[in-house]
Amino acid sequence: MKIRNFKWRKTAAVLAILPLWFLVHTAYIVADGLTDETEKTDAAVVLGNTVAPDGKPSPRLQARLDKAVELYEKNLVERVIVSGGFGAEGFEEADVMRDYLVSRNIPENRIILDRDGWNTYKTAVNTKRIMEENGFRSVTIVSQYFHITRTRLAFERAGIDRPAAAHAEYFELRDLYSIIREFTGFYSYLLGARS
Repeated sequence: MKIRNFKWRKTAAVLAILPLWFLVHTAYIVADGLTDETEKTDAAVVLGNTVAPDGKPSPRLQARLDKAVELYEKNLVERVIVSGGFGAEGFEEADVMRDYLVSRNIPENRIILDRDGWNTYKTAVNTKRIMEENGFRSVTIVSQYFHITRTRLAFERAGIDRPAAAHAEYFELRDLYSIIREFTGFYSYLLGARS
């Protein structure tokens, strides 16, 4: 009887801790993502997102690109790496991102395309290769605030030491779902996921 009660108490304690762990970690994800590190780096890396059916960046993607423009205009980055794949809408995300940046007066020769950035892991691996090819020593991640913590983990796993980060200034109700997803996504990356 004592053994059964001990097991029940242990199970109850674990079940009580899990929601607390979730709340603390998601609070950390939000705080980490909203705390920009705007030190000077060699390049900003803008992670892709949805392209609208008309071939323009979605509001979420545009906000990421606008943040990269801001960093470039403040001379905090010298280059911008745009990373994305071929989307369901029929557009290369990286090309759409480049065209938007050019329309915002970033010279095309300052933009590096990564058309193979299908997910966060691939962007991290590709960024490491691009850094080696161009002699870059530092980068700034640009994404939504809730995506920064997992992206930083992926970049560090790819061999990029202490990437800086800046969040896109775009918020929507869908962020609540995204924050929950990032909690599980972080731990899947911690365990070695590559998607």
